[in-house]
Amino acid sequence: MPELPEVEALARFLGERTVGRTVVGADVGNIAALKTYDPPVASLVGATVRGWARHGKWLDMATFDDDGVDPHLLAHLSRGGWLRWYDEVPATAVRPRLGGSARGAVVALRVRLDDGSGFDLTEAGTTKRLAVHVVRSPDDVEQVRTLGVEPLSDAFTVEALAALLAARNQQVKGLLRDQSAVAGIGNAYSDEILHVARFSPYKLTRSFTPDETTALHAAVVGTLTEAVAASSGRPAKELKDAKRAGMRVHGRTGEACPVCGGTVREVSFADRSMQYCPTCQTGGQVLADRRLSRLLK
Repeated sequence: MPELPEVEALARFLGERTVGRTVVGADVGNIAALKTYDPPVASLVGATVRGWARHGKWLDMATFDDDGVDPHLLAHLSRGGWLRWYDEVPATAVRPRLGGSARGAVVALRVRLDDGSGFDLTEAGTTKRLAVHVVRSPDDVEQVRTLGVEPLSDAFTVEALAALLAARNQQVKGLLRDQSAVAGIGNAYSDEILHVARFSPYKLTRSFTPDETTALHAAVVGTLTEAVAASSGRPAKELKDAKRAGMRVHGRTGEACPVCGGTVREVSFADRSMQYCPTCQTGGQVLADRRLSRLLK
């Protein structure tokens, strides 16, 4: 799933290539991915790209037009979604579909620009969660309007993090992944942040001391800043591989921890898994399956 660093890199990549270009085509390929109807997708045609932004894990293409609608195209790529860029968009027509269970990448939306370039929003896998919205303002999308603090913004201070930790007692990994608390961090980067900070993913938020809060804040900012720097300037097609290559523990079950040389362990869930280093993060103890909610003795 693309998270803050990859979505930020996509927004920068697209901004460099599309600002000032006019949309000449917006073809829906997967009707189920389109979550809005007013303004219609057709309102994008004839609009000029004003810029790209990121809201948490959401991509936002802002436009302006002569009708005063100035529609925004917002997309949440979810687990299997991606953006495929073309210097020259294929001439083949996009065939609308209602959804289905195809495992291959399905084109949900194809946007064509006046210089022949453009992009597809695609989704692979059988679980279709890609969300595409055409709206007048990003705040028209509830999931964007209710996002928490941006972790690379000035608003994300040690004090702000301390307030989030104290708000309710929960496992710290869950807090980091909660988009209404901190925007843009998902399963992968929460694993990485907690490894850098040397905290168990099960550590309860109200157990954090001031020094531990400062350490967690530094790990959030440092990990994400490093990942954004590593992603920036890369073509869209390279971002997935760059993300995998930069992971210390996430997705590296059974491999050696790059810090201590211990074995990276995994806890599996119904729809995801998390990775951590027992030596660095849990005092050598191996975490039980999440459903047991305890440490193995």
